[in-house]
Amino acid sequence: MKYSSLVEVYEKIESTSKRLEKTYHISNLLKKTPDEDLQTIILLIRGRLYPDWDKRKIGVASKLVLKAINASSGAGINKIEQLWREIGDLGLVADRVIKTKSQSTLFSAKLTVAKVFSNLRRLNDMEGAGSVDRKVQLISELLSSADEKEAKYIVRTVLEDLRVGIGDGTLRDAIVWAYLPIDVKYNPENVSIDVDREKYNEIVNIVQSAYDKSNDFSTVAIAARKGVSELKKVGLIPGKPVKVMLAQKVLSVDGGFEKVGVPAELEYKYDGFRMQIHKSEGKITIFTRRLEEVTKQFPEVVKCINEHVKGESFIIDCEAVGYDSKTGKYLVFQHVSQRIKRKHNIQELAAKLPVELNIFDILYYNGEVLLDVPFEERRKLLEKIVSEKQSEIILAKKLVTSDKKVALKFYEESVEKGNEGIMLKSLKSVYKPGSRVGFMVKLKSQMDTLDLVIVGAEWGEGKRSGWLTSFSLACIDEDGNYLETGKVGTGVKEKEEEGLSFGELTKMLEPHIKQESGRAVVIKPEIVLEIKFEEIQKSPTYSSGYALRFPRVIQVREDRAPEECSTIEMVKEAFNNQKKT
Repeated sequence: MKYSSLVEVYEKIESTSKRLEKTYHISNLLKKTPDEDLQTIILLIRGRLYPDWDKRKIGVASKLVLKAINASSGAGINKIEQLWREIGDLGLVADRVIKTKSQSTLFSAKLTVAKVFSNLRRLNDMEGAGSVDRKVQLISELLSSADEKEAKYIVRTVLEDLRVGIGDGTLRDAIVWAYLPIDVKYNPENVSIDVDREKYNEIVNIVQSAYDKSNDFSTVAIAARKGVSELKKVGLIPGKPVKVMLAQKVLSVDGGFEKVGVPAELEYKYDGFRMQIHKSEGKITIFTRRLEEVTKQFPEVVKCINEHVKGESFIIDCEAVGYDSKTGKYLVFQHVSQRIKRKHNIQELAAKLPVELNIFDILYYNGEVLLDVPFEERRKLLEKIVSEKQSEIILAKKLVTSDKKVALKFYEESVEKGNEGIMLKSLKSVYKPGSRVGFMVKLKSQMDTLDLVIVGAEWGEGKRSGWLTSFSLACIDEDGNYLETGKVGTGVKEKEEEGLSFGELTKMLEPHIKQESGRAVVIKPEIVLEIKFEEIQKSPTYSSGYALRFPRVIQVREDRAPEECSTIEMVKEAFNNQKKT
């Protein structure tokens, strides 16, 4: 398949903000895609080279792309950098210089999606001496054969910044429109569909279920092309991570009972980091909620699971909570988060910062997918297969009740023990990977917080010179667009020994800088901060329509992926809730 066919769709999608229109254009592309290119197209349509469960990155810096544009176009580096400062998008820079390039390749060929995909996949594997030059060569080879529009999207894909706004729901619906037995009538004037709503929702749910289990839209599209019966065969595979189920927030026990129903199971809400633990063919694999594998960082967890959990194969959901080895008291997330990134002296850090596993759910056991099994039955299974050992592995402390007074006492007990609050769960609920569901909610003791991603900053002046400061924050909408909610600097320290510092944040953010203009910096969404605030106000200044008043940084949430930051709906809900209190 020609790469130009994909580029045409990119252009159409980028030119509209209407979700149904985007869905229509993608579905038409999928219908035309041959079997051998379907997996590649599904990935590239969102500017990716790997499925959601595979956390490898292309990892190519903007400066390297500048060299590739120079090598393929003949335009001077200074000219390219000047254009970049003016335009702020290296994809558009490539578009402009390729259109007017002074050198052309004698034997340029029409690009195919397979060729583009192959060259870009090879970038990730290159390391060591000479790797920079080889990467430049691979990119410039593509740009030399590209027209200006193709060059724009090749560069954006390399930089993992496609800028066309395709969310999971849009791609899911495009697969439904393209392959399944539904008569979709599209009217571009009013952007509507004419379809039997009940039948449509049924098939959308089947596709969503397949994605929930596989965490891979390529697998879903290939199955959908073969029909509904094939989609229903898609299942969980131990060793291949899936997105964890997320909880909504409530402000009171009454609000929690109203959401999940009564009686409900209440559990301690621990201030640790989420672990998804897989066992398959005798091998234990540990993933964070960002789907990053951290098995090597937690050798004691592997040993503990082997000794205390019965079963040939399983997928367990739990929280790893740090504790003080002398006092036995739980530690807050900040103390143990460093274990996630540790590559060396692992045993030493494990002894210094031990963790206790608090097991609370199970998704798969001995060949059976448990997502649709009621929660109370999943919990009973855990009670049969987990042998508890204090300070190593326990089942999350629970209480089943319909009584508000009993629930409040349990909440106060949890907070007194140093936990964040409690979880309230519906006894009959299913497990929905990746969803922020209403049948599992959290009630926290502290002032409300949001998890927001950094999308910009400013270089400091005076004593803060050399540091990034004044960090622009954003939430996310259903199409994956990041919407700004304000700026924050309070809570970040000048001295590293005092806590999270400007120097530390600068080091984290520098690899993700996309554009600089004077002191202002645009940053690729990657780093998530937990933010406290006094209130939320409506604001025309920011793209979300809201602004945080007196925001303060609590901590970096290294366990949060950028797409897991707070949604615009959560911001609206927090705004509406404060009006009631």
